[in-house]
Amino acid sequence: MTPEQQRIAIAEACGWIRAYEEGDDEGCGKWFWHKGRKNLKQPPDYLNDLNAMHEAEKRLDYEQCEAFSTTLADIVHAANREKDYAFPWAFARIHATAGQRAEPFLRTLGLWTTTPTQPQ
Repeated sequence: MTPEQQRIAIAEACGWIRAYEEGDDEGCGKWFWHKGRKNLKQPPDYLNDLNAMHEAEKRLDYEQCEAFSTTLADIVHAANREKDYAFPWAFARIHATAGQRAEPFLRTLGLWTTTPTQPQ
């Protein structure tokens, strides 16, 4: 999935809805995202904002948290092995980036799709 596809999929899973606001007399409408009483021009930046990703993770139930944790561990363990000085395993998982957390979140919810150039 592209970063933008990931961001949109997470936003939709978290209840954000893309809507169109009718324009003025000249037809200049605009797209925006809304959730409850909040409106945003773009969905939250889940791939770069740990606070946004943390809010998304709160939506997972117990079983989903277990699946998420296992998938996250696989991802950070693989990235950690590539470092000259690898972190302890648990430390690496705790310090996973927002981008590293996005993929297991989407996989856990069955929303991850691959593009022709990405591995399954």
